[in-house]
Amino acid sequence: MNIKLIIERIENGQAVLKTEDGQNIIWPVNKLPEPISEGAILNISINNKEQKNNQLAKDILNEILDTNH
Repeated sequence: MNIKLIIERIENGQAVLKTEDGQNIIWPVNKLPEPISEGAILNISINNKEQKNNQLAKDILNEILDTNH
């Protein structure tokens, strides 16, 4: 999943990030890539590692049990 955020403002070491649906996220400035400024656009990628691990485990079990034959 990819999320686009815009840095709306920076105050007291915190960035106010605005989502495309208008919600605000408060995030520490020191945890953002540099250089950073108001109006900058961030593209955040969120991956579900558990789902990928579950599929990998199923694939390995299927190979071990030889379910294709």
